Amino acid sequence: MNAPDSIFQYKKYWAKQFGTAPFLPMSKDEMDLLGWDQCDIVLVTGDAYVDHPSFGMAIVGRLLENQGFRVGIIAQPDWHDLDAFKVLGAPKLFFGVTAGNMDSMVNRYTSDKKIRTDDAYTPNAAPGKRPDRSVIVYSQKVRQAYKKVPIILGGIEASLRRIAHYDYWSEKVRRSVLLDAKADILLFGNAERALVDVAHRIAAGTPIKEVTDIRGTVYLVDAIESEWIEQDSTTLDKPGKLSPPVDPYQMMTPNPTKKSDDKPAIVHTKRHPRERVIVRLPSYDTVRNDPIMYAHTSRVLHLESNPGNARILVQRHGDRDLWINPPPIPLEMAEMDQLYELPYAREPHPIYGKQKIPAFDMIRFSVTIQRGCFGGCTFCSITEHEGRIIQNRSENSIVREVEHIRDKASDFTGVISDLGGPTANMYRLACKSKTIETSCRKLSCVYPRICPNLNTNHDSLINLYRRVRSLSGIKKVLIGSGVRYDLAIESPNYVKELAQHHVGGYLKIAPEAIGDAPLSKMMKPGVGTYYRFKELFDRYSKEAGKEQYLIPYFIAAHPGTTDEDMLNLAIWLKENGFRADQVQSFLPSPMALATAMYHSEKNPLRKVTHDSENVTIPKGLRKRRLHKAFLRYHDPENWPLLRDALKKMGKANLIGPGKKHLIPQYQPKGTGFKPEGARKPKKYQVFRTTHNGLPKNPKMN
Repeated sequence: MNAPDSIFQYKKYWAKQFGTAPFLPMSKDEMDLLGWDQCDIVLVTGDAYVDHPSFGMAIVGRLLENQGFRVGIIAQPDWHDLDAFKVLGAPKLFFGVTAGNMDSMVNRYTSDKKIRTDDAYTPNAAPGKRPDRSVIVYSQKVRQAYKKVPIILGGIEASLRRIAHYDYWSEKVRRSVLLDAKADILLFGNAERALVDVAHRIAAGTPIKEVTDIRGTVYLVDAIESEWIEQDSTTLDKPGKLSPPVDPYQMMTPNPTKKSDDKPAIVHTKRHPRERVIVRLPSYDTVRNDPIMYAHTSRVLHLESNPGNARILVQRHGDRDLWINPPPIPLEMAEMDQLYELPYAREPHPIYGKQKIPAFDMIRFSVTIQRGCFGGCTFCSITEHEGRIIQNRSENSIVREVEHIRDKASDFTGVISDLGGPTANMYRLACKSKTIETSCRKLSCVYPRICPNLNTNHDSLINLYRRVRSLSGIKKVLIGSGVRYDLAIESPNYVKELAQHHVGGYLKIAPEAIGDAPLSKMMKPGVGTYYRFKELFDRYSKEAGKEQYLIPYFIAAHPGTTDEDMLNLAIWLKENGFRADQVQSFLPSPMALATAMYHSEKNPLRKVTHDSENVTIPKGLRKRRLHKAFLRYHDPENWPLLRDALKKMGKANLIGPGKKHLIPQYQPKGTGFKPEGARKPKKYQVFRTTHNGLPKNPKMN
């Protein structure tokens, strides 16, 4: 995997002469003020436009502007009104369409499929400002408005729906979003490299249908050319008794006259260049009808996700093939620096006036230091979207951004709210060997144990923390991103630095579960690792004379979790003095390995067969409510459900008034029954422990 040219080395497009816009325009009036008669590129997003590097459209827009293109933004258009997609006119080159920083379905619905009451990416948190499946709706509207203008999809919603995928909200397997959106091409993952390449090719006159060789892109083809050698994915990771034993020298190429989408004609060859091999996944029709084949496909997709060794994937959809190029090559440090130091206004667009955008308020004084995650948690979309290779900014670049915040933000109080990214402490961590890194197919670098080839030295991060907090005018640097504590205990000095200087009383971490069965399906470390981290955290907090607490987060109803697992977790929570205020139920997001478990009831962390390991799946509203209730064992609203469950489980001895009991026998008046339209119960405060693990609140029992 050779490093490509920098994304900043392209010859600038002619419109560079217009210079830098204070904000990317959202109206024709703003275009007129900039002297534009037309946009070269128009970006359509489901988020409000905030010109800050924590917002995807700001990064994409400013990057394209840096390349010399005139870029406009249509933010949260009214999808009922076609004119809302015409406010900037037809762009000269293409439309870029995204749902925003979040998947639109996750943004709008809870894990119980209830509509959320707010949207953090919308002014004043107003709900309902974006449609369900925003990428599809926006793209179709753009196509309706301007039939001949190319449409490029991107962002996390498109990225995680790039192949046939299980959709939790409709409870069926849907085809690639590219088809339903009627777009020309889809960019997945961190797409800056692909986007810049595509933009310059279209600007040079290349038809978008001929842009087919760029990493990180997905498009449709009518036929596979003869130069390619196909290999059926079931010969790579054979799912049960589906085909006879395969000759290891046997490769597959398509027969143009054959209509079958899963079993192309076979051509024997003993040698072939690897770069000519493509892997044929089971077709959309196959995975739609066979959950076992769906799980197999999910497994193969994840095994083919390393940019150093991933092969081209194809998947038949009807009479066409979906062509998925290998993932993009991660950005180098110099590229990351320049990308995050583009001339962002670091404010919402003036059109919003004094309206508050909660997501912006949350990250306003935070700084992104890295991208990517090699944790591989099966329920999480970070690895699937951003990849396992960490992309880092330099220390100098990060310091310059902190100084910019200090010097330019009028209401800055001296507190940096976060130095982080998808995780707090993977900064500059990587495989010790590039050769090993480019050939590795492991789904996680830290599960079931930390890989011996992984560098876990946190010194670079410690030095960064020290340098930033020593800057004039910086009073405090907090760490708001999640700490990967199994990595942190490999560097006790990091835990000391964190506990003594960068925690504001409470530190959030995510054990997610304590039982071996659910943890093995999450690819998370055992609870013993949590205890080792807690011991270090408590020791260093005490040395600094600080009373600080860990706030653990857990997931209810995750694949592999039984009622007994959740009961044991509830007992553990009570014994350790925790009362969770807000709890999370597993949400099967598209493309996640845990979603494949949920749909197929099989374990794709191993080869999937019809006879392979069955996974316990907590399905159904009552079961999911019960698992969530165990996490909130202290809430009287949950006691009737828990009493009934404990009796059925033969655990009625846990019902009573004493410390050894989980819940009481009595029921407070006005609780436990919620008629239609009843007032919501009050929220309980998060319960935290003291350093010796005893309850801080003496009234807990």
